[in-house]
Amino acid sequence: MPSLHETVVRPLITEKSSAAYQARKEYAFEVHPEANKTQIREALQKLFGVTVTAVRTMQVRRREVVRGRIKGKTARWKKAIVVLKEGDSIAVFEG
Repeated sequence: MPSLHETVVRPLITEKSSAAYQARKEYAFEVHPEANKTQIREALQKLFGVTVTAVRTMQVRRREVVRGRIKGKTARWKKAIVVLKEGDSIAVFEG
């Protein structure tokens, strides 16, 4: 079982995640590939002091990349979409 700081790797701040935050108050995070929804919920509640109401997860597949003559693949990773209780917020996404 990964620790709290290993479970939540980083927040995902992209155009799509910012639009989801503006429209539906959904937060996006990159999480440990072996973390389940319960572990993600507990880690976010302890790290940020918020109440999580829903967690959705998805595996992001590897893809091939070409850099010059070198071919390679990106690493696979896991994404979590999180909804918080009304009134709670995480300061990273606001501003």
